[in-house]
Amino acid sequence: MKLVAFSISLNVKDLPASKSFYEKLGFTIFGDDAAQNWRIMKNGDHVVGLFQGMFEKNMLTFNPRWDQDSNTLDSFTDVRELQRALKAQNLKFETEADESTSEPSSFVIVDPDGNPVLIDQHV
Repeated sequence: MKLVAFSISLNVKDLPASKSFYEKLGFTIFGDDAAQNWRIMKNGDHVVGLFQGMFEKNMLTFNPRWDQDSNTLDSFTDVRELQRALKAQNLKFETEADESTSEPSSFVIVDPDGNPVLIDQHV
């Protein structure tokens, strides 16, 4: 199973404070929308998403249609195909991708310790 681009999505309490902290670790802004309370920061191949008020817990995020530099891939495993494969393995889903569409979609599964894992094919 190829999940491609990986990042950690953090539920932060203070977006400017978190941005400042990660800048001290060598991260720079890779993408952001301050009006929507999120920033994506990068240090080499390492990506940290900072999200204030968008979700309850920190989560692992995989983007199957992107490489680690957010370039759209021509060849990838569609999120619905990934979902079917994981359902066949009896994983617990928090949310599911709409299998009746071919549009961008996502789903969330939960690991054994309760950590959400977002598979987000948003392009």
